[in-house]
Amino acid sequence: MKTFKTSLKVLCLVVALIVVVSGCAQKGPEGETPGGPDTSGKATQMGIATATVGGAYYPMGQAIANVVNAHYDGVVLNAEVTNGALENNRLVNDGEAALAITNADLAYYAYNGQAPYDAKQNVVALGNLHPSVFHIITLADSPINSIEDLKGKRVACGPAGGASIGIMQNILAEYDMSFDDIIPSYLPYSDGYTQMSDGNVDVALATSGYPAAAVMEVTATKSIKFLEVDPDILEGMLDKYPYYTDANIPKDVYKLESDATAIGISNVFVCSPDMDEDLAYNIAKALYDNVAELKENNKTAEQIDETKLSETSIPLHPGAQKYFDEK
Repeated sequence: MKTFKTSLKVLCLVVALIVVVSGCAQKGPEGETPGGPDTSGKATQMGIATATVGGAYYPMGQAIANVVNAHYDGVVLNAEVTNGALENNRLVNDGEAALAITNADLAYYAYNGQAPYDAKQNVVALGNLHPSVFHIITLADSPINSIEDLKGKRVACGPAGGASIGIMQNILAEYDMSFDDIIPSYLPYSDGYTQMSDGNVDVALATSGYPAAAVMEVTATKSIKFLEVDPDILEGMLDKYPYYTDANIPKDVYKLESDATAIGISNVFVCSPDMDEDLAYNIAKALYDNVAELKENNKTAEQIDETKLSETSIPLHPGAQKYFDEK
């Protein structure tokens, strides 16, 4: 009996010791939780879906990240390389990107579940950004001088998930043409323009603010020309597609013989409608309160129209709407 009582006491002491040790482990030093230091209150890492290197989206994403990180300590934003504007809406919808840059037309299609999207995408806007220009470029000495001349020609169309595909399809349709009439290749902008410069493709496309880095690389050694949409066709397209506009590219930008007219389209900064309202508000505030700083960090941002920041092609996130209402 005495042995049993002694064993019982030992067992009780062991159990008590385990409870004390466990309690200390759970509580830990002040400011710590199980598994390491307490990370509550620390900045949240968030990615901005941009596009391939060579266009305007990636450097714009970097500039946005720098500005927001400098003025809001609740997040740490990073620009991420993607296939571009078309894919970016899907990445936000699927939860693979917290933020993204996309075109106004693709944002509209995504929000409304229209082609090229199979279903409505869960995206809303934080605000407008810079306008993009649809570049249709060939070398200055090329015999290609019009959209009709593209029949049977090799065209670097940008990445398959990029914004250039849909715009080019709309243009070709106005000329009773389609992608079946050209020989498309789906390359990042930088690769597409390199291939054009080397003579491996005849024409290269890019939907980008100007000057586009990929285009500038070509103009460093060779002369180029824009292929312009006929004025009457362009006018009809502007009526048909309200998210398009006409954009003038001064000849000095790309050392052209004369100014060029191209299709222009706004870019939109988007996120999921499920984003916390305060978080969306603070990101919008950090960015749009400091547009001047954004313009200092990124040349393309100089084209941002600060009077139209909230005039997006899709509804604003409630947090962004609150910010613009206060502004």
